[in-house]
Amino acid sequence: MIYRFEDFAIDTARHELTEAGEVVAVEPQVLQLLIYLIEQRDRLVSKDDIVHTVWNGRFVSDAALNSRIKSARRVVNDDGRTQRVIKTMHRVGYRFVAQLHEDPPTAADPSNPTPSDRQPTVAVLPFANLSGDADQNYFANAITSDIANNLSLHRWLAVVARNAQRAYETEANVTELLREQLGVDYVVEGSVRRADNRIRVVAQLGATESGRNQWSETYERNFEDVFDVQDDIVRTIVARIEPEISSAERRRVLRQPSRDLAAWDCYHLAIDHFFRFTAADNLKAQQLLQRSRELDPAFGEAHAWWAYSVVLGMVYWDVDASEALLDEALAATDQALQIDDRNATFFALKARVQLARGDYTSAVAENELAIELNPTLASAHCGLADSLAYEGRYDDAIARFEHVIELSTNDPQRWAFFTYGALALIFKGDYARAVRWCEKAQVLPNRQYWTLAHKMVAHAYLGDDEQVALTRAALLREKPEFNSTFASAKLFYLRDEEQKRHYLEGLARCALA
Repeated sequence: MIYRFEDFAIDTARHELTEAGEVVAVEPQVLQLLIYLIEQRDRLVSKDDIVHTVWNGRFVSDAALNSRIKSARRVVNDDGRTQRVIKTMHRVGYRFVAQLHEDPPTAADPSNPTPSDRQPTVAVLPFANLSGDADQNYFANAITSDIANNLSLHRWLAVVARNAQRAYETEANVTELLREQLGVDYVVEGSVRRADNRIRVVAQLGATESGRNQWSETYERNFEDVFDVQDDIVRTIVARIEPEISSAERRRVLRQPSRDLAAWDCYHLAIDHFFRFTAADNLKAQQLLQRSRELDPAFGEAHAWWAYSVVLGMVYWDVDASEALLDEALAATDQALQIDDRNATFFALKARVQLARGDYTSAVAENELAIELNPTLASAHCGLADSLAYEGRYDDAIARFEHVIELSTNDPQRWAFFTYGALALIFKGDYARAVRWCEKAQVLPNRQYWTLAHKMVAHAYLGDDEQVALTRAALLREKPEFNSTFASAKLFYLRDEEQKRHYLEGLARCALA
């Protein structure tokens, strides 16, 4: 929708404010406040209403709210004296009063992706230099800047520009001020210490609302090539932080009432079900993602993740694999990329659909593009490894699996890194290592029955009948219908008949023909 008043226009699809056709720089939370006041223009909006919508119900001071109202007035050339656009009823509330015209919504511009109403906002504070050597300030500053830059590559996150937060960084209550004044949900901070040829970097992620530490880790490296060390540490930190924020957002949605869920809430509730990895949860995820697509057709995440949930339903559970449904899933990922063609996750999820279609060449290309856009995206590294394995490039695939296993130790799909890698090892003929990787996957949360199936097949090729019998019993307890016919149907994405024959021969050796 486009709202026009005086010389201004707000395009909600692009999340953009213009004056006389020129884009106006405006903080996301201020624009969100303006849009909310416009949408509620037929009534007086209370402070509680604004806090519930703009601050997600968090406690904010009157000073913070007044500051936001003042900023909203300023960007549309209004002020508290004239109140030409936003009127204040003392101690009662606010109302948008300018004459308004509405235009139909425009198509989303790929260069201006639509942020969600509840897009989490992250600030990266300057890392402290604890080396006692001012010459090391450059390294601390570089770590800070690179973390912010790499986090911004995860397009579902809003990262506060350094200039916007600089005024608060010297304040004792910096986190509280960032939350109230800039709407920051999460803060990344840490320290750097160098001694001789060793460097130690400590990083932590905090939630501004609760003040709790969500995650922290320490990294130690030999200080040889400064750029290599810097890239290694930054990419590892970002790869660990992004899943933590995603998990925190899912927990936030689960705490709120289920009624009147917006597209963003439906999406995160869907992702919570998605990562439980059960048949029922997969179907629930599909339903919620479809609802999110309907609520906000310009919300690319809903389209892309719906496609992936459908594909996983085919590979693991009760969704029947069909060319028509795979075409529909591919179209959904293309729709997401039309909304934001710089979103690495969208390319990685499209690659998953292409892999399911047996188009490994396209899957490799899409994953490589995703990694180029965001080198810290674990799912793209895993997807590339998977695609390379199905092309028969086993050494390259296993090296990729090893990289993603090291890169992202807290990814909710970590079990899959080991399980998919184990299948590549089976194809290569490295059965002992395949067993070890399955054993690592076996103890991780929410791992799937294919972990046991791969372990059983590897034991069969090793001739370990006792372990075959034990693993077969465990597999059939989890998936009683598992046999060669079932496996053959679920391995529909294997284009290489020799790979499929090799796997089914392993099952035959397990008396599961």
